[in-house]
Amino acid sequence: MILSIITLFPDMFSSVFGDSIISRAVDSKKITIEIYQLGDFAKSTISSRKILDSPPYGGGPGMVLRPEPLYTAVEKIKEKNLPNDSKVILLSPQGKQYNFGIAKNLSMEKSIILVCGHYEGVDQRFIDLCVDEELSIGDYILTGGEIPAMVLVDSIARFLSGVLGNENSTENDSFTKNYSYQLQGPVYSRPREFLGKNVPNVLLNGNHKEIEKWKMNQSQKKTKIIRPDLLNEK
Repeated sequence: MILSIITLFPDMFSSVFGDSIISRAVDSKKITIEIYQLGDFAKSTISSRKILDSPPYGGGPGMVLRPEPLYTAVEKIKEKNLPNDSKVILLSPQGKQYNFGIAKNLSMEKSIILVCGHYEGVDQRFIDLCVDEELSIGDYILTGGEIPAMVLVDSIARFLSGVLGNENSTENDSFTKNYSYQLQGPVYSRPREFLGKNVPNVLLNGNHKEIEKWKMNQSQKKTKIIRPDLLNEK
């Protein structure tokens, strides 16, 4: 899979993608991550200044990213990678809320282009012409789309074969079928006793049927308290 990111701040990604699981996935060629500076696709003015934004028509605060450099960037990246198989996603507070199911579906794509919104927003004409889907990682506002892009890359990569050490890991997460699409319950490790708190006996008896029953019960309890909205979803 090719994951291309269009951003005003490419240096933000170096530390995030340079360590841990994502770094190993890139090194082993399980995924390809490309970072593009939006300014490289803008025309220079007489003063050599590249204009990437302008005030919004109709007035209002802030600046809006212009359509020309964004359009050029997407077209050139598509031409370089997969012209007919590149899905373009704009990270935006106005987008559909991102979730586990969307991440899993996106992991089946061959090429994804992530556009990091910024300032007051992105010119609607670019969205109409190029964007396949707008996604938001939550009901709050960030200073730009860079952090949401990191979230998408990390969550999508986990579904790709060979990225995680254990191929079954993604089937035992919260929101998966194994937990009836609810939250995973508590987990325990060694030692058996820590500061007066013990590992539940059911996890020590080796009875896998009882263990699974306990896990599902704990999953339902936790979901009911923290995310009751999930109890009515399938």
